[in-house]
Amino acid sequence: MKALTIDHSAPGHLALTTVADPEPAPHQALVQVHSFSLNAGEVHHVVPEGDAGTVPGWDAAGVVVRAAADGSGPAAGTPVVTVGPEGAWAELRAVDTAFIGTVPEGADLGPISTLPVAAGTALRALHRIG
Repeated sequence: MKALTIDHSAPGHLALTTVADPEPAPHQALVQVHSFSLNAGEVHHVVPEGDAGTVPGWDAAGVVVRAAADGSGPAAGTPVVTVGPEGAWAELRAVDTAFIGTVPEGADLGPISTLPVAAGTALRALHRIG
């Protein structure tokens, strides 16, 4: 599959590469990523300081292509939003079902991908300032 990976010899420390498809653990679903969100922490810290070859990315939205083997989480074909410590900047992502939210059918997955970190941070800031 195609993925953006950390490459410290490339401009911006990122390169579009081909990597192996992720192998989900029993409590993880395999998600086909349709869009992902960039976050300041990823851009300023994770990418420049990360290990070469790592697929970064916290937030992504897409569709479950393989449900979790343990029966947790949404079924194949379900649109979802996901969050995790890495792996969002790829065509496929294995993600713990505890960190998957279902999305209404037909929702725009671009803006939905911002919900876990970016939109959550903005909401917390608005609450903090009243």
